[in-house]
Amino acid sequence: MSSIDKPTDQQATQGARDADSRAVTEAALFDAFGGVRGMVETTVPGLVFVAVYTVKRDIHVAAIAALGLSLLLGLARLVRKDTLKHAFSGVFGVAFGAVFAMMSGDAKNFYLPGMLYSLGLAVGYIVSAAVGYPLMGLILGPVFKENLSWRTRNPGRKAAYTKASWAWGLILLAKSAVLFPLYWWGDVTQLGWVKVALGIPPMLLSVYLTWIFLSKAPPPIDVFAEMEEAERAEREAKAATR
Repeated sequence: MSSIDKPTDQQATQGARDADSRAVTEAALFDAFGGVRGMVETTVPGLVFVAVYTVKRDIHVAAIAALGLSLLLGLARLVRKDTLKHAFSGVFGVAFGAVFAMMSGDAKNFYLPGMLYSLGLAVGYIVSAAVGYPLMGLILGPVFKENLSWRTRNPGRKAAYTKASWAWGLILLAKSAVLFPLYWWGDVTQLGWVKVALGIPPMLLSVYLTWIFLSKAPPPIDVFAEMEEAERAEREAKAATR
């Protein structure tokens, strides 16, 4: 290899920084959205519900089976000392759907709360991106310890959060466009299996696009580190005047 082809120290350092940035972004996304395990946990109870209902044709049995599995998955997270928000969010969603289905007597209503939540989230992502206050930035800002600094001090990250919010909004909107007609005109078996099929792939695509946008954006501004540095400087200044 000629000297021209050899990477300079500056290029090597920049490459290492880019790799670190991508790794940090990936870790933050997995923390925020629960990783692949979190995606599976939100999908499997719905699979159990539609499978049991297909065999038993009993809303109560299917709902209890799905809720029981969701509770076991939540307890497993607690035993492993995982983040509590991931342990309870899935249980709460499944419990709400199970109670709604049993009270209404319509098995399709097991899926309705989650569908309404996804639709509302899609609208939230799209509207927030359109008004310049992308929801993805509000979600991930604290994870990256940048809070809202991206809005005024880091335009590159604001642009990335805006693109990510548009991506999430449009993907969830497309998912809703498939599911709601099935809810209105299809049967519970059709709705259940299609919803299970649309559980993980759209979210993986959304997370992947978010990772792409953020890995190419400027690094976050650590406002917590800035505050600590300001407090340290203030203490040193006070000590110097004594």
